[in-house]
Amino acid sequence: MAKTMEMENTAINIITDGTQIKGDIVATGDFRLDGVLEGNIQLNGKLVVGDSGVVNGNVLCQNANIIGTVNGNLSVKELLSLHASARVRGDILINKLSIEPGAVFSGKCRMIDEVRAQHEEEQASEEAAEA
Repeated sequence: MAKTMEMENTAINIITDGTQIKGDIVATGDFRLDGVLEGNIQLNGKLVVGDSGVVNGNVLCQNANIIGTVNGNLSVKELLSLHASARVRGDILINKLSIEPGAVFSGKCRMIDEVRAQHEEEQASEEAAEA
């Protein structure tokens, strides 16, 4: 009797220190950036921006660990962790946030539930105005 095993997609994309990419990145798995990205990144997995990593663009992902620098807006569906050496310049939309002492964050922070509630209020107001 043969067993069928499905392998989980555990592939991690890695851009190493000294590599510079210009353009947008879309990936289904996890991604580690230790180089420089001039563009946006959209993942269904986890993003790790390493100590030497720099993102000059917007980020959309499930989870993120920022150790390096992000110059752009972040939208993280689950947990955003800003480590002590993190430098983030841009607005963030998150579900959960962890910030270590020493991290630098310059921008606005909004929780996903807050945005969802505001959207529902706006829809109710529009419907009431139409009635």
